[in-house]
Amino acid sequence: MTLLQEFGSFIEASHLIEFSTQTLHSARRALLDWHGALIAGSDTEVANRLRDAYQEELGAGNCSVAGTSKEAFSRAAAFINGTISHSAEFDDIFRDGAYHPACPTISAVFALAESRNDSLEDLLAAIIIGYEVSTRISKVIQPSHYKYFHTTGTVGVFGAAAACAYLLRLNAAQACNALATAGTFASGLQQAFRSDSMTKPMHPGHAAEVGLNAALVAQAGMTGTPDLLEGDAGFGAALCEDPRWHEIFDNLGFAWNIEQITIKNHGCCGHNFPAIDAISHLLNQHSIDVEQIKKIRVGGYKATVDVCHYVHPKTPFEAKFSLTYTVAARIILGRVREKAFLETTLKTPEIYSLEDKVELFVDAECANQFPLHRSAKVEIELNDGTVYAHYQHTRHGDPDEPLSDEELVDKFNELVEPRVGSKRTQALSRVILNESGILVREIANLWA
Repeated sequence: MTLLQEFGSFIEASHLIEFSTQTLHSARRALLDWHGALIAGSDTEVANRLRDAYQEELGAGNCSVAGTSKEAFSRAAAFINGTISHSAEFDDIFRDGAYHPACPTISAVFALAESRNDSLEDLLAAIIIGYEVSTRISKVIQPSHYKYFHTTGTVGVFGAAAACAYLLRLNAAQACNALATAGTFASGLQQAFRSDSMTKPMHPGHAAEVGLNAALVAQAGMTGTPDLLEGDAGFGAALCEDPRWHEIFDNLGFAWNIEQITIKNHGCCGHNFPAIDAISHLLNQHSIDVEQIKKIRVGGYKATVDVCHYVHPKTPFEAKFSLTYTVAARIILGRVREKAFLETTLKTPEIYSLEDKVELFVDAECANQFPLHRSAKVEIELNDGTVYAHYQHTRHGDPDEPLSDEELVDKFNELVEPRVGSKRTQALSRVILNESGILVREIANLWA
C-alpha cells in the first residue's frame, strides 16, 4: 500500500474508535482556540478586503462567515474563515512540524459540518483525524521543508481533506483519493511573509478550500494519485529533502497529536515566543527598572533571525514578525496581545527606544534543537553592570508547558468579548468546552 492508501484505511477505520475524554477535550480546546483566532481576525483589514472580494459568493448557502451576517456555500466559507482565522496570528501550532493545523483543518470541516447540520461530537472526531494525518506529514518533512515553504499552506490541504473525508464517511479508497487530490494543490511560499503583504493568511484559507473540495469530489468518484507523497515526482521529492516516510505511521491510532498542540499565548509569530517568555521570567524574578536597561541580548534559532527580522516596524504585520519590537513591547506593555499591534502603539517612544537595545543572534545550541524545541537565551544587562540571564527551553503553551484551561479561556475572552459581547462569549466557551448533543449550527449562531 502507498502512504496515502494507508491513511485512507486509517480514516475509514477511525469511525470505530472511541476517543478518550482527554483526546476529545484536546479537540474542544483546539476548536475554542480557533474560534478565538477567527473572531479576533474578523475585523482586520485582511478580513474586510477579503469579504469585499467575495461579495458575489456572500448571501447564498448556509455556512457562517466571520464578520458578516451573510452566509456562503461551504467552499467559500472555508476559504474566507481559513484566511481570517490566520490573520490575527493567534492560531495554534504543531511544534514538531512547524505547522498551524487549526486554520486549514477546522475552517474546512466546520463549514462542511455546518452545511450538513452535523453534531459537535462528529465535528470533534473529524478535527482529531484531520490533525492526526496532517501533523504526521508535517513532522517527517521537516526541517528542510520550512526553508522555502509555509507548512500551513502546503500540509494544511491534507488536514482539511482528512477531516472532511472522515465527516463524509468516505471509504478507504475515497479518502485516499481526497488526500491525493488535495496534495497536488499544496502551496505557500515563505517569501510571502518575509515582507508586508496580505498573502500569508490566504495560505491556510486556500488549503481549507482545497481540502474540502478534494473530499467532495472524491465522494463523487474523482480519483487521485495514490503515491503522491512518496512518488519520484511527488510531494516529498518536490518540497523537501530526505523525508522520513518510515516514521510517518509510528504509533498511529495509539497516540493522538492533537494532545501535543501549542496554544499561542502571544499575538505574533511563534518564533518570537521563547524570547518573550524568557523576558517574562526575568521580569517576574527580578525588580528591573526599565530606565536602567543597557542591553538585551537574545540568542535564538535561525528561523527566528530569518523570519522575525523587522526592527522599528512600520505596520502591525511587521510588528508581529519583529523580535526586537515584541520583546520591547512585553517589557513596556506587560503583554503581547492585540494592544501591542495597534497602529498607535507602534509609535510608543518607550518601545522604540528600548528596541535599539535589543540584539538578536543565532545561538548554536538553540539552533541545533529546532524544530523539536523552540528555545531562546536572553540576557538583560543593566547600566551598573548587573546581568540577568535565562535560558528558555520551551514556549509557554507548548506541550511540555501547556496553557491551562483557565489561561486558554482568559485569552479567548480577551479576543472575543469586545467583538460579540460578554454573554455570547461566555456561552460560546461553555458550549465548546463542556456541552454535548449540540449541533454545529447552534455554535455558529453564537458568533455569526
